[in-house]
Amino acid sequence: MHNPKSIKFLICALLFSSVVIVEAQQGRVIIDQDPEIAKLLEYKKDLSTIDFYKIQIFSNSKRSDAESARSEFRSSFNKYPTEIVYEPPNFKIWVGAFRDRLEADRAYIEIKKKYPNAFLFKPKRRGGR
Repeated sequence: MHNPKSIKFLICALLFSSVVIVEAQQGRVIIDQDPEIAKLLEYKKDLSTIDFYKIQIFSNSKRSDAESARSEFRSSFNKYPTEIVYEPPNFKIWVGAFRDRLEADRAYIEIKKKYPNAFLFKPKRRGGR
């Protein structure tokens, strides 16, 4: 049989070595990041503060009508991005993301010929921005 003192010593040695091993696994993490990533994040943050102008060409309570109107618009004015926005109770079609009023006015004059009820506006910011 084994000596009880040697068993206690063995248990203590195992416990001590496990604490040392756990302690040795803690370290410091260094992130080596391309400086361009920080620039991109700053640029994205700057973009989120820009107030874009948009043109609303449609508002109706039926999504299917909004999708049809969007398709019709795209067939005539495919150079402008469109989005369907739901503001209860209506689906709206917003056109463009114009950075300045002059750019928005030029598009508005062109679009107004085919969509006489269209109007130019700056949307309220969504998502807490």
